[in-house]
Amino acid sequence: MSHFFVSPEQIQNGMAVITGGDVNHIRNVLRKKPGDPISVSDGVSPTYLCAIEEVSDGQIVARILSQAEGGTELPQRVVLFQGLPKGDKMELIVQKAVELGVSEIVPVAMHNCVMKLAPQKAEARIRRWQAIAESAAKQSGRNRLPAVSMPLSFREALTYGSALEMRLLPYENSRGMDRTRELIRRCRDLGSVGLFIGPEGGYTPEEVDLAKQADWEPVSLGRRILRTETAGLAALAMLVYELDV
Repeated sequence: MSHFFVSPEQIQNGMAVITGGDVNHIRNVLRKKPGDPISVSDGVSPTYLCAIEEVSDGQIVARILSQAEGGTELPQRVVLFQGLPKGDKMELIVQKAVELGVSEIVPVAMHNCVMKLAPQKAEARIRRWQAIAESAAKQSGRNRLPAVSMPLSFREALTYGSALEMRLLPYENSRGMDRTRELIRRCRDLGSVGLFIGPEGGYTPEEVDLAKQADWEPVSLGRRILRTETAGLAALAMLVYELDV
């Protein structure tokens, strides 16, 4: 079933009103007609199961038939801090991280990042990554649309993550998965988790020291060294295994 996002204000009197770019997609790509089923999320309530009532140039109006039981979100807020990778790797990371249930993605400019995002280019990249996040959220039936934030410096990212209850830092020089398992299991009883992934060149010793001082926990993801686009997804999969219900 095709899935779409609206704001809470677009749910009124038993109807969901879809506007913007989704209208063209529903009309001309999916070729939906009155009576066809869709699902809609407003980021607050469980997913609405609907039937289309009106298809016009400016909007799609759907009658709410029921609400799905339960939801598709992880019990914890999971924030992925991703050292900026080169090329288009960030697109894959955003797509798969959203499918795995991440709540927010924070791109981070670090010492060993190959990609250097100039301020004038950052907004365009963020719009592109946010569109990929929205598409992945629709495909995977998410109840909420994860946000991709503007890039932060490493120090800014550490400060931003200080409010999270568990802060994990996969690091190639960490050894032993027992500690990783222990910390991930602790997350079951917490409300928020931060996951920090370095860029292709890894962390500098100074960055690791700063992260430790900010109470980030260096952990291992196994005996093999993972690419930056693999490490975050592997760690998220481990979290999903322990946290999803």
